[in-house]
Amino acid sequence: MILRNSTSLSTSALVELFNRHTTDWEHGGLRVFVRHSRTAPFSGLCYYREGRILLNIGRAVVFPYRLTTCIARAESNARQWWRELYTVDVPDAERLALFVFLHEFYHWLVFRARRNPRQKESRCDRFAVRALVDHHGATVRDRAGRLVERAAWDFQDLDGFVWGARRITRAAAG
Repeated sequence: MILRNSTSLSTSALVELFNRHTTDWEHGGLRVFVRHSRTAPFSGLCYYREGRILLNIGRAVVFPYRLTTCIARAESNARQWWRELYTVDVPDAERLALFVFLHEFYHWLVFRARRNPRQKESRCDRFAVRALVDHHGATVRDRAGRLVERAAWDFQDLDGFVWGARRITRAAAG
């Protein structure tokens, strides 16, 4: 993975953070660009065919930042479906960049695993939130600010879904 950073964030810290969460996944040749956004608090894009991820982090974001996610189970009735919005408090700009990176990286994994890339936003959010919760002390809360049990948002085998994009080690290859 090649990282180009034009923000005030530490490039070495971002490289270490991103690599820590991608060691099991194939990402050779992937180019990641981190820059400041013009207006939005954050955004990201994954260009599958070019092997490029763009991350935009706002300069004026105040931390901790309350990140609204689409990780809840979808619910429906006879006429419509909806999803409750859960929030995660992100402590700093590096963790916000990690969230956006992992979200876009999951899009990349879906493509590499030759899965249908349509309608995967919730899976991508879950992949990113799982890392924040497991390794960075984040908590998931509902609209009223109550803690949400993990089973309410971490209910899919995200790694299994993109298993075809895993890094094959020499030991596993035979």
